[in-house]
Order: sequence, then C-alpha cells, then structure tokens
Amino acid sequence: MMLRGMTVEYLIRRTFRVEPGHTVLVHAAAGGVGLIACQWLKHLGAIVIGTAGGPEKAALAKQHGCDYVIDYRREDIAARTRELTGGAGVRVVYDGVGRDTFQASLDSLAPRGMFVSFGNASGPAPAFEPGVLAAKGSLFFTRTSLMHYIATRDELVASAQALFEVVRSGAISIPIHQTHPLKDAAAAHRALEGRQTTGSTVLLP
Repeated sequence: MMLRGMTVEYLIRRTFRVEPGHTVLVHAAAGGVGLIACQWLKHLGAIVIGTAGGPEKAALAKQHGCDYVIDYRREDIAARTRELTGGAGVRVVYDGVGRDTFQASLDSLAPRGMFVSFGNASGPAPAFEPGVLAAKGSLFFTRTSLMHYIATRDELVASAQALFEVVRSGAISIPIHQTHPLKDAAAAHRALEGRQTTGSTVLLP
C-alpha cells in the first residue's frame, strides 16, 4: 500500500495535479499502481481511460474506476484514445510500462499535455529528440521517482497522510490478488514482468 499508494499520490496530486473533468490515460490499469490510481482519479472527478491486456483485466480496471478500458492486445491505444476524446487527446498520461507504450503515450496527448513516465516494466523508454515534443503539440515530458517527492520528512508525512485519508474514507481499496512463498520470489518477478498479475503481489516468509 505505501510504495504504490504514495507513488499514486505524488503522480496525480503533485507531478500533474488532476482536477475534476480532466481526461487522463493510465497504462497497466489492472496492475498494483494502476488499480489504486484509477480509484483515486475517479474520486477526484477525472475521466479515466485505462489500458489492460485481455477482457478479465479490462473488467477489473472498470470495477476500480476506469470509465473506458483499451485492450492493448487488440486495439490501437492512441487511435482509441483519440476516438474516446473526440480527437482532442488526454491532458496527462501516466506510464509505468516504458518501452512498449512510449509511442502510444506521446500520440495520445492533447496539445500541451504531460507525459509522466514513472517506470519501465517493459524496458526503458527509447531516447528521443526534444523536437518531437514540439511537433506533437508542445508536450511536456518528465521521468519521476518517488524518492524525490518524499525527500524531506514533511513531504513524506504529507504524502502518507493523504494516502491514509482516502483509504480510510473508503474511496480506495488495496487489492492483493497474488501471494507467493518468499522462496518463489523469482517466479513472482517473472509473472510481473510477463503481465500475468493484477493488483498487488505479496511475498510470504
């Protein structure tokens, strides 16, 4: 809860402050960060578009706040995002996937939109020329890390308090969908890398 929840807190409240009515795109919406993000974004009044692989993950994402889910296995993410937004694109993309979703993230943004890269589950995002951001609508790009958002004691406490408040209110639940013995940690990592998991995974001693 703490690592993923505080990651969501800084992403949606501080990196790009989501307001009611904003349309956002969340990759890996059925993952551990994604399920928390979609719930919190919906609580803030956003219109949430998520990506997921397959009907089961899509259904899970919808149950946790997504208004629309794009099945990346059979749909073009950027084209479908444009369709859902009437051609406008989204205000912000939250991308923890990396290499596999990089181009789709860029192509899904509205002019002056923000591409927030916070992870690289599929590998690092490719190098690119800054001029690409101008050509696609004067976009913003940032690569973030939780450690820089909880660098001081005050920031750490404020982030944790914000997370506890929304969990206590019932607006967010923390789904744990897999448990593995600690001795099977390597298998758990392979499942995560292979997009075979949903929600959180807990290793048991």
